[in-house]
Amino acid sequence: MANRTDYTPLAQDTGNSDIPDVLADEDAPPIYYGEGRFSPPSSLSDDQEKLLDPGSIERGSFDDDEDYRPSVMRESGPLFLGKKRPSPLRCLVICLGSLVLLAVLLGFLAARTYSQTSYRYRAPGNKHITMDHVFNGTFYARRQKLAWVSEAGDGVYSIEESGAIKLVDLNTQTNRTLVKRSDVKDEHGNILAFNSWSLSADASHILLKTDHLKQYRHSSFGNFYLHRLADGTTFPLVPPSNPPKVALATWSPTGRSIAWVMANDIYVVQDPTPDASPLRLTYSGNATLFHGVPDWVYEEEVLSSASALWWSPSSSHIAYLALDETNVPTYTVPVYNPTNNASNVIPYGGDSIVIRYPKPGFGNPLVQVAVCDLGAVNVTKGEAIKAVQKAVETATTVLTWDKQLKPDDQIVSEVAWVGNETLVVREVGREAKVGNVVLFNVGKTGSKIPKGKIVRVRGEKGEEGDEGWIESEQNIVPLQKTSGYLDILPTPEGYNHIALFSPPDSSKPTWLTSGKWEVTGSILAVDESRGLVYFQAAKASSIARGIYSVQLPSLSTRAPIPSPDEPTALTDESTPSWYSASFSPRGGYYVLNYDGPSVPWQRVIGVENKGKDPVNYVLTDNQELNDTSALFEMPVITRSTIESDGYELNVMEIRPPRMDETGSRKYPVLFRVYGGPGSQMVHTRFERDWHHYLACSLKYVIVVVDGRGTGFKGRQLRNPVRGNLGYWEVVDQINAAKIWAAKKYVDSKRIGIWGWSYGGFMTSKVLEADAGVHTLGMAVAPVTSWRLYDSVYTERYMGLPDNNPGGYVNASVSRVDGFRNANFLLAHGSGDDNVHFANSAHLLDMLTQAQVRGFRFRMFTDSDHSIQTRGGYRELHEWMSEFLLEKWGSGPRQRGW
Repeated sequence: MANRTDYTPLAQDTGNSDIPDVLADEDAPPIYYGEGRFSPPSSLSDDQEKLLDPGSIERGSFDDDEDYRPSVMRESGPLFLGKKRPSPLRCLVICLGSLVLLAVLLGFLAARTYSQTSYRYRAPGNKHITMDHVFNGTFYARRQKLAWVSEAGDGVYSIEESGAIKLVDLNTQTNRTLVKRSDVKDEHGNILAFNSWSLSADASHILLKTDHLKQYRHSSFGNFYLHRLADGTTFPLVPPSNPPKVALATWSPTGRSIAWVMANDIYVVQDPTPDASPLRLTYSGNATLFHGVPDWVYEEEVLSSASALWWSPSSSHIAYLALDETNVPTYTVPVYNPTNNASNVIPYGGDSIVIRYPKPGFGNPLVQVAVCDLGAVNVTKGEAIKAVQKAVETATTVLTWDKQLKPDDQIVSEVAWVGNETLVVREVGREAKVGNVVLFNVGKTGSKIPKGKIVRVRGEKGEEGDEGWIESEQNIVPLQKTSGYLDILPTPEGYNHIALFSPPDSSKPTWLTSGKWEVTGSILAVDESRGLVYFQAAKASSIARGIYSVQLPSLSTRAPIPSPDEPTALTDESTPSWYSASFSPRGGYYVLNYDGPSVPWQRVIGVENKGKDPVNYVLTDNQELNDTSALFEMPVITRSTIESDGYELNVMEIRPPRMDETGSRKYPVLFRVYGGPGSQMVHTRFERDWHHYLACSLKYVIVVVDGRGTGFKGRQLRNPVRGNLGYWEVVDQINAAKIWAAKKYVDSKRIGIWGWSYGGFMTSKVLEADAGVHTLGMAVAPVTSWRLYDSVYTERYMGLPDNNPGGYVNASVSRVDGFRNANFLLAHGSGDDNVHFANSAHLLDMLTQAQVRGFRFRMFTDSDHSIQTRGGYRELHEWMSEFLLEKWGSGPRQRGW
């Protein structure tokens, strides 16, 4: 494919950008609370604060002047301070007055806090959760992932047992051996150690992947082999190499054709044999021009996949993306030690990782969608390369359409076949304000594909209908028996629901679901024979997930439905819980996963069995985890809602076992935050992690608040953060902290916040706000300036820097004076290819210039965003635990009266 060079640089590309990252004080963003730093209602004077620690009384920490030193009287009852013990009458008056004040306080809190759901689970054991338990798998919930094998029929899945891959048929309740590992040998007669496998559509060959070499989040390289089941012959797809070079290999949906990508070019072989000659579909692939696979930013932020290649249902055509990142600047991630041993000294380090990483305002990869008609490529074996190349070029069409977005403003977020000759392409602008859904008819074999037709308009003037952003998702599901497809998009009320578009060129959706709740994730399955669509939804509660079905209208009733039918729940809605499911290809069977809040389990269930014994059996019950959990003290977990500026926000509180709520003991509170657009941290999934260690062993209260911008409560909660990340979300965190500071069991001088990635950004912004309620913050791998993060993610929510210069300053950490007033910990991996270490370096530079001292910083050498390298993950949590103990100590403090 020819490079597209019609790119107009934005201001930042010229190197003359005058948008500052830090403003002078007079221009800096305002403090969030104009009334000054927060003084919590339950705050104590310095003298009273000393009385919270009984040890300080014994150490004689009061003024030495006997005239002013209160006497301390210890009895079996409460601790009294004063010259003498109060009389019973005085105590009665005090008690009555306290009850009145308590009633007023409870009324005030009740007005601001509404309990939506509350789940309390406490096992009868008395063992304490330690860091070892958290990190050695003590509370690991075992889960089996059934790999449905559609090529062998509906209801057939694979398992590996006794060194063999077996196929289990739920229809006949039998199993058979597909292949033994000992029978799969390479060209030298050695047993082939393959990492993964897939079966051809005609069940004649198995594609095997060996030598897995990870690249980015989803992508990897490997050496691929083909194993012919008829005679047990095994041969390489291409000659194996070290390191491996094949980035993708995928079967056709019919027959046994296979397409693969090597060195960013696409190859196809229609009948794999040891001496088969592949057909090369592209010839221009290089380090900056990708065919059939995504570059870094498309993999990370757009497709969430290692593939940018799509077979048509009949296997006659292949659609693919061509991504040209010539205009994308490079970013270098240093590698200091490429080995697994920290003791090794590498004088010049390892090979640095060089990534084309687009940042806001700079060049994005330029994208084209191409379709190759394989039936139109008529070449014979041994024909000259130029002749083959000419034939392929003739059979390939680069798709175009009227009113197509400009190349430097275009992101292709989805490509989907919705028929044998019908293709849908979804495009969106860089700022995610405008977008189109375009329909193509690829026509008969050998003909060029005509221009596409825009059938749906996205954005403020289209389906979203508001000032929010267009999500980058791949939710289109084609219908096979009738003409049309399903998609998930927001209703006019702003909730994500399932819509039917039939025929495919229809612009008006037929809603299959509706209401003030949201369909989550993708459509799970479509069973056209029974007329059912299966999906997961946050219907019973925004913090829960259930599995549902809804009727698919028949072809004769495809007229608009006045009101969609109420979905049928396949899972229990009586208690907020978290369910997920994996359906067989035609929807006849599914694995139901109960993921919490109690110990997870799995069942295999048949939808319909036609007189046979129903299929409904336990796949995993995690009885061992149940038994183990019964030995431990577990925290009390409550889930509720609070109000912030008129918005209802979900909250989860993890309390220490047997927590004293009377107020005689004051507990430290650590807020855990993420808060990114569309995210969710308050949920009903089963978890036993570091936060449970903090609650059970250190006796901390952990609070999680999903503020404005987070997901699954409709666009009205998500949209306010548009163009101003880190403002309203931080207001919500501070408002929540104020509510907790007023609770009688909370030590208002030990309220902190911590987060990772976007949560690290939120932590830093909270400390920057300097509202006086948080005295501690821990930020891991934070974004500190949105001009340092990738363009596709950032511009979706913030727009282009040239169009929103003030917003970029307000949304970044630009004032550091507030960091003087809190204990601050900062950690970042030097090998982070997602949130670059430059973010923390930028914050450290500002702290240095402002002479802010006393904080803790640690770089984790060569660790990426997950901080896993050379034991980094556990060490990070041990280090944070020590920091908390140093600054706060463990457990509650006794209040003096």
